[in-house]
Amino acid sequence: MFNKLSMKIGLLFFFFILIIESFLFLALYITLVNERVDEVLDNLLARGNTHSEVLEESFEQSTLMHVAIMEAASDFIVIITDETGNILVNSDSIEAEMTEVLEHIDFDIKSSKGKVVEEHWNEKKYIATDSPITINEEHSGHVFMFADTSYIKRIVDHLRDQFLVVSLVTIALTIFTILVLSRVITLPLIRMKEATEQLSKGDNKVQLYIDRNDELGELAKSITKLSNDLAHLKKARNEFLANISHELRTPMTYIKGYADIVSRPYISDEEKKEYIAIIREETAHMTVLIKNLFELAQLDQNQFLIKQENVSLDAIFTSVAGLIKPAFEEKNISLLVRCKPDIVAFIDPKRIQQVLLNVLDNARKHSDEGTSVTLTCVDNEKKITIQIIDTGEGIPEEELPFVFERLYRVEKSRSRKSGGSGLGLAIAKEIIESHGGRINIQRGLEKGTTVIIELERGEHHS
Repeated sequence: MFNKLSMKIGLLFFFFILIIESFLFLALYITLVNERVDEVLDNLLARGNTHSEVLEESFEQSTLMHVAIMEAASDFIVIITDETGNILVNSDSIEAEMTEVLEHIDFDIKSSKGKVVEEHWNEKKYIATDSPITINEEHSGHVFMFADTSYIKRIVDHLRDQFLVVSLVTIALTIFTILVLSRVITLPLIRMKEATEQLSKGDNKVQLYIDRNDELGELAKSITKLSNDLAHLKKARNEFLANISHELRTPMTYIKGYADIVSRPYISDEEKKEYIAIIREETAHMTVLIKNLFELAQLDQNQFLIKQENVSLDAIFTSVAGLIKPAFEEKNISLLVRCKPDIVAFIDPKRIQQVLLNVLDNARKHSDEGTSVTLTCVDNEKKITIQIIDTGEGIPEEELPFVFERLYRVEKSRSRKSGGSGLGLAIAKEIIESHGGRINIQRGLEKGTTVIIELERGEHHS
């Protein structure tokens, strides 16, 4: 139970809010108690000052008795003394605590203002005030007012009970609010946890609320994207395995079949040569496929070595054109190469040549006889842009996002005459990105395809 995130968040909030509320309630309680005590003391002092003012007008026995009788009917006690402290009249019997207060009064100190002489309500039985009586500027006596502290204690107890009830209600509301808030906060996390468990079980169809504009919304979007990527990766893996199985099974079938035929005794030498040539062709195809798979494995494990240096692209273009020109001439396709001799790129020449040969071979395969393929290069202060432009049938718009995926081919027939194994562009992309560059494919306005490669600019040869 306590391992649940909602419970941990709730307890954390509860303890922090409880500490804050306790501090605020304590400060408020002390303030209210002090205000009520001060109110009682001020009222007691005001009452004593009123009596002293009356006695200053008529300091006679009848007036003294009138004050005593009036206070005898109230909750307060009055003791009136002369200027030396001798008691003249009192409204109630004098208790030891009152006598103790009077004994601590210095009657030699003359004062015209009333004051509180005992205020420790939580320790003493009575609180007391002293209001001097001044007649014709002469000190004539004192009016001592006493109030039982039980009255203050009742007020304090009443406040305490009220605060206790309010505190319990506040704590209950706080707990309810925290439970609701913690649930609201953790519910998306719980759903994300369930989604990740769902992903771990292989179910990649995750649906989360991604319209939030906070961190939880960003996390939900990331998990949703991860689920989509995993679903796509699973699909790609299955297609990859199916394609690899097909690509390996087909040449193996040819090799086995024609090897069995060659081993027959009645086969002529001419037929043997023809079948052996087919076996060699299929073996070469398997060799290329395995080589490409090995290169992809090296790229995935960061074991694919890239040895960059400043190289003239014109020299690479010349070399590539020389290697691929016979294949272009066989299909009657023109190869146009345009590159200034002073363009230098910081590249691995063998790997870039491999990319160009792969892309040009794709352009040749998808171009009609009598058309042309253009290989151009331009540079600026920051980068070099290589373009391979053909006028073939082009790639459908919906297929463009997937052409760099492994074993993906626009032609689903898997014809090895019109298309390769589907690994060439994937390797080309990895090589270009290993150089810190980018490769992209665009469809022509009417037909054809343009492959755009951007590379880091090198230093010009001097």
